[in-house]
Amino acid sequence: MRIDYSLYLVTDRSLCGSRSTIDVVAAAVAGGVSCVQLREKHLPVREMIAEARQLISFLRPLGIPLIVNDRVDVALAANADGVHLGQSDMHIVDARSILGPGRIIGISAESVDDAVTAEQEGADYIGISPVFGTMTKTDIAEPLGIAGVREIRRCVGLPLVGIGGISAANAAEVVRAGADGVAVVSAIVSAASPENSARELFMHVQSGRAN
Repeated sequence: MRIDYSLYLVTDRSLCGSRSTIDVVAAAVAGGVSCVQLREKHLPVREMIAEARQLISFLRPLGIPLIVNDRVDVALAANADGVHLGQSDMHIVDARSILGPGRIIGISAESVDDAVTAEQEGADYIGISPVFGTMTKTDIAEPLGIAGVREIRRCVGLPLVGIGGISAANAAEVVRAGADGVAVVSAIVSAASPENSARELFMHVQSGRAN
């Protein structure tokens, strides 16, 4: 499966206000989101599986993958397209043995060494985390900055997605540094218009590729 990581939406229902996750995702997709990650740290497992299935029923006919954060069991139960794992989550070798060869496995990299190891162990893409400072996650390393993106791009050949403090003001710069796309949470899910916010971000991603 060839994945377009250009504009990668990470969900967070606590930041959606009165809107449902599916409504925010639908609006964001209309604006140009090309990949969606279900990340709901505090959702009971049955609810998370149900939400994953609802998202898949909407996204799959559009050819947009759903990635599940952390939870290999949820991804398998819901028949999601893959999982995204952090440095303290299930090891990629174990996840691959459970999920099989056909599903996507993304790995968060907080350093060049993390990224090189992820590539060697068979990751499908790397989330460079965090590029900039962010309030969405508090348990993260120091920001890698644009220089960090460039260095990871120099060292690995996998698709790279920058996450952490990404906005319309800096998305193009992240792509120019070598990222294949940007991942966002609050910049879309908390926006007054997720569709318009996604469209603006997508425009800046494309601008970064053109320069």
